[in-house]
This record gives sequence, C-alpha cells and structure tokens, in this order.
Amino acid sequence: MKYIVILGDGMADLPIAEFDGKTPLEAAEKPAMNYLAQHGTCGMAKTVPDDLPAGSDTANLSVMGYNPHKYYSGRSPLEAASMGIDLSLSDVTYRCNVVTLSEAPTLTEAKMVDYSAGEITTEEAKELIEYMNQVLADDSRRLYAGVGYRHCLVVHNGQKGVKATPPHDITGKAVRDNLPQEGYGAELLSMMEKSYELLKDHPVNKKRVAQGLRPANSLWFWGEGTKPDLTSFKELYGIDGAVISAVDLLKGIGICAGLATPEIEGATGNINTNYENKVKEALAELKDKDFVYLHIEAPDECGHQCNAAEKKRAIELLDQRVVKPVLEAMQAGGEDFSIMVAPDHPTPVALGTHTHEPVPYIIYRSNEEGKAPLDNYCEKEAAAKGIYVAEGYTLMKQLLQK
Repeated sequence: MKYIVILGDGMADLPIAEFDGKTPLEAAEKPAMNYLAQHGTCGMAKTVPDDLPAGSDTANLSVMGYNPHKYYSGRSPLEAASMGIDLSLSDVTYRCNVVTLSEAPTLTEAKMVDYSAGEITTEEAKELIEYMNQVLADDSRRLYAGVGYRHCLVVHNGQKGVKATPPHDITGKAVRDNLPQEGYGAELLSMMEKSYELLKDHPVNKKRVAQGLRPANSLWFWGEGTKPDLTSFKELYGIDGAVISAVDLLKGIGICAGLATPEIEGATGNINTNYENKVKEALAELKDKDFVYLHIEAPDECGHQCNAAEKKRAIELLDQRVVKPVLEAMQAGGEDFSIMVAPDHPTPVALGTHTHEPVPYIIYRSNEEGKAPLDNYCEKEAAAKGIYVAEGYTLMKQLLQK
C-alpha cells in the first residue's frame, strides 16, 4: 500500500458574496477531488488547538501526524533546518520576511503594504540579506537567506519571550502597535529600523521601483523558536517517506522527521509553481518509499492577499495539475494506494490570515469504498457528514491503518 497526502495550504475558507455565499473550495471546479470525495470517507478535523498559533507550522505538524502540543517549538527553527543551519540548544531563531512598508519618516509611522515585497525573487532577496548581514551580523547573530521573501535570523545564546506579529496578519495596517516587544524585542526592532533606513537605497530596490514593482524596504522578524526534537516518522509510523514542497517550513519539518526532502526545480511557493515537477518527484519517491506528503502553498498565498478569484483558481490548478495526475498515475500502477486531501488550516480571504476552525478532509482508498462520501468536497458538505476529528494529528493514523 502506498500513502499520499495532498495538502492544499490554507485551502479552507468562509462563504464569500463574490461566489454567491460559497467558499472558494465549494465554488471551484475540481473533478478529481470530487471523485475522491465521492468514493472516500470525509469529515472535519481540528488541526490546530485553540491555545497554539494558527500557523502552517502547527497545522502541518498536526496533519503529518505530530501532536503540536508535544512537538511544536516554534516556526523559524523548522525553516532553519531546511536551510541547513546547524542550531545549538541555546540558539533562538526568528523568521525574517523582507517586506514592503509605506514611506514614512520612521518605521514606527509606516503601514504594512506587502508581507512578501511583491513576491520578490529568491535571487533579489538573497542580495538584500547579504547586504544586511554586512550591517547587522556579529558574533551573536546572523541572517540566512531562504526562498523568496522568507528568511531566518539566528541569535546565539538568545533570550526567549519576544512577542511578535506575523506580517501577513497586518496587511494595510499601521505597524506601530505590532512591533516586537519583550525579550529580544528591542534588538529586533533596532535591526528593523536600520533596514528601513538603508534598504530603500539598495540597487535591487531602485531597479524594482523603476520596473513598477514593490521594494523590499524593511526586514520584519517574527516566529521565535528553538531547536526542535521530532521523533522520526519511521519510528512513529513504521514507513519511509518524503516531503515535496517549495517552502523551507515544510522541508524543515520533513528533515526533522527523517523524511526525504528533494529539491524541486521551478517550485516557488506561489500560484506559478512548477506543479508538474512536484508531481513527477512525488511519484519518483513512491517507487522506493511508501509515503509522500505533497504540499502546495498557493491557496494560502492567495488567502493572505485577500484575492478570492485567485484562491479559487489556485484550488482548480491543484485539482487539475496535482490531484488528477497523481490519481491517474496511481490507478495505472496497479498497486493499492490511499490518498488524503486536506488543508492544514483555513486562510479566509476576508481576513487575510489563518484561523483555528476545523478543515474538511478526504481519505480515499483504492481497495474499498468510503463510509462517508460527498458529492462536492467542501467545508459545508464535510461538516454535514457529522464526522469530527477533535485531534487532527490522529488523521495520519487513520490514513495509515491497514
């Protein structure tokens, strides 16, 4: 038996007037997902406990079968693992976005315009991070470049306890009331202010502005954490596997779980990712492994951008270019298989950020009909089935049961 999780990050949502009261998932044309739902078992699962952050870190740990209450130690150290950063137990890490703030006399008077600096390229952002390291790094701290707008700060022998706000939570809002506080917060704010002073004049940003693109004119720190200690996936569940993703967070979870994390050419973490290469790599991994976690970031990005039409399109692309070819390839292979389709958390376009509500899931098995099928895979129909998984991390056991 082969096991596949297809994770549509942030795919769940709330009803939207633009879609006549339907959610993007409900309104989307998605025949492959609906086929799985019509022959599978469907329900709702609570992936993020109410007392933990509703982040992709806690949520994906949960869907991957790890109790976030036991294993969660912060978001940024998982990303650090993917970047190959060797952390000590006394290191404290922070996620570092390069963002676009409004023009203002000082950073504290600015507004958050764009948490992704206009989906800045990895190459451009790397140049900016290297420049800021020349200004900010010392024996106690260093910046590490990641993918796109997503980067990492490591503080050696750091002080924990910073209260920091994810930048995607405050799009369009003043930053004054959302700046780092407590713990190492004053130092983080000082670095952010320095970056706001200097980055606007960097050649990368001058070129972006000349091209009509948003400048990455500030650093933004959040997501404090310390070195994680995950039990290996094989020790927990007895099988080998791989994580297929464009983003460091998911690859970091995979590395810490002892799963393979191949590099995917053309994978971007947005709606223009190379879906075909991700599917190709997932199927290649399944030749000698029994489990693949195939993660697609695009619906979440569209939710953060408050773009309902693009979120619906992201779900349709996921169906057409990921779910459909994976299903067809597995059916042609002749071996029994199980597929779980689920979001990790909702990212409602009306809010532009993650929420704690339960998410709809499908578990489809090629060798048996499901016990709770749906006509249209969506939040409303899944909730109407009455199947509720209160601890989302137990879904993995359900998927893997013989």
